[in-house]
Amino acid sequence: MALLIIGIILLIVSFVLGGRTDSLHRYTIPLRLGGILLAIIGLFSASLVQIGAGECGVKILYGNVQNDVLGSGLHFINPLMDVQKMDIKTQNYTMSAVRDEGAKEGDDAIRVLTSDGLEVVMDLTVLYKVLPVDAPRILRETGLDYTDKIVRPISRTKIRDNAVYYDAVSLYSTKRDEFQRRIFETISGEFQRRGLLLEQLLIRNISLPQAVKTSIEQKMTAEQDAQKMQYVLQKEQQEAQRKRVEAQGIADYQRIISESLTDRQLQYESIKAQLEIAKSANTKVIIMGKGSTPVMLDTKN
Repeated sequence: MALLIIGIILLIVSFVLGGRTDSLHRYTIPLRLGGILLAIIGLFSASLVQIGAGECGVKILYGNVQNDVLGSGLHFINPLMDVQKMDIKTQNYTMSAVRDEGAKEGDDAIRVLTSDGLEVVMDLTVLYKVLPVDAPRILRETGLDYTDKIVRPISRTKIRDNAVYYDAVSLYSTKRDEFQRRIFETISGEFQRRGLLLEQLLIRNISLPQAVKTSIEQKMTAEQDAQKMQYVLQKEQQEAQRKRVEAQGIADYQRIISESLTDRQLQYESIKAQLEIAKSANTKVIIMGKGSTPVMLDTKN
């Protein structure tokens, strides 16, 4: 557009100089040719616009936003039109208590009150993008700062509105997924009505009050101690059962032996043992039994 304006100015100057009879008259033709050339180049460049990947172009004519949208690529347009490029890729907006981690500097976490009146601090990331078909409406009704006007306030408000249905401990543990699904559905509907698509809502961290944390830790410690004691008792019961089985086996063994042994059997076993000892090279004198038992003397020496 600047080249077109410069070309028109040169044409005007050439026509002014054309009416003069002095030495400046000789610049009329070069200025006129240069003006025409610059005007053509400026008109061509003003009619050509390139939209990058992940962007869409919204056409504006004299402040009036057009409803049709330009996709990525090269387009010929009315040179009098302005084209506002808008990002349609997935964007993220993070609200965190950690400094320099979120979109805002400092502590930008969301503080909510639960059903039991406790304050819970949440870190949240919102993944969203602009719907190309709704880009003209967003530009017309909201402007390019839709993140600060739509994404941030709606997300924070809906999270606070839904947190009151849960107590702090449930929100931290058993009801966390349910709470995330609930706020996703609520925020998604609000975004769609304003031309944005909510892709995902990530609850990155939930911080409970210190008193609640201490209570949970004590409860978990007590549960772990109870489980440990249960394991010890179970182990002791198993050991006691093993000893009972072992004692019963010994008793059964002794009963069977005592029932099966007779005097003749004992005498036979005694004779066998004496014979084995008698064969030993270290046998000296062996006296076994009472007076009726034979006395063996070593005759090897």
